[in-house]
Amino acid sequence: MMQIIIQGMLLSGLYALIAMGFMLIFSIGRTLNLAYGAYIMVGGYIYFWLSQQLGMPKIVGFGGAVAVGALMGLLKHRLIVKPLKGDPVAVEISTLILAVIMQSAMVLAFGDASKILLPLIPGVVTVAGAQVTYNILAATIMSWVIILALYAFVRGTHTGRAMQAVSMDEKGAAISGVDPDRINMITWAISGGLGAAGGVFFASYTQLSPSMWVAPVIISVAIVIVGGIGSIIGTLIVAHIIGFLEITVVAVLAPELRGVFTMVLIIGVLIMRPQGLFGREEH
Repeated sequence: MMQIIIQGMLLSGLYALIAMGFMLIFSIGRTLNLAYGAYIMVGGYIYFWLSQQLGMPKIVGFGGAVAVGALMGLLKHRLIVKPLKGDPVAVEISTLILAVIMQSAMVLAFGDASKILLPLIPGVVTVAGAQVTYNILAATIMSWVIILALYAFVRGTHTGRAMQAVSMDEKGAAISGVDPDRINMITWAISGGLGAAGGVFFASYTQLSPSMWVAPVIISVAIVIVGGIGSIIGTLIVAHIIGFLEITVVAVLAPELRGVFTMVLIIGVLIMRPQGLFGREEH
């Protein structure tokens, strides 16, 4: 039981970080960014290339991954999302196509074989009788630091409050003097950086492969739909619900059923509370 609790806490922090960037785009840009997983995949590969192939310090590899993710977010907004604004279906299809293209690019650059990302911090520690690697412990702590910093930014800065205003009513925010285009660009950059950071941690927790972007997208969609659009607190809480649910299913039932109960949870919430557990109703 203690192993389930500890592993659930660790996995939940990682899921919360992965879903946070997806939530920002979904709530502010009103876009289902199906290429979000590409940030995660590319972030993992950039870190692998810089730290393990070029031998650079791990902090440089991590910073490079976040920078590339943020740049991808900016370019995607400028070249794809903005020209297609007003046609959400076209945006969603385009982002999905982009994710497939990025997967092919990673295959060409690094091959299609899975790779092991060396731990950011090697070693194992015993916590309440449960074996925990320093790597996943560090990833969870870093995830929470990043999440809390994002929460402070959104709640405590002028730009963060402008992001909240745009998520509530873009036209109203524009009348109040907020530039929605600038806010959307910042949001896409932050989302890309968060996705890439999550990709480094996720790849070190699982493995690095060109198809690794699919599972995080499914997890992000589940967390955002169940938590509610625009709710950071909802994202955090539901990430823990899903994290504990998956760990419990794997430990008690079977690993093959890992994602089944998450899908059932999504369907149930969509039927009973379409705006999510902590989301506001759309008018």
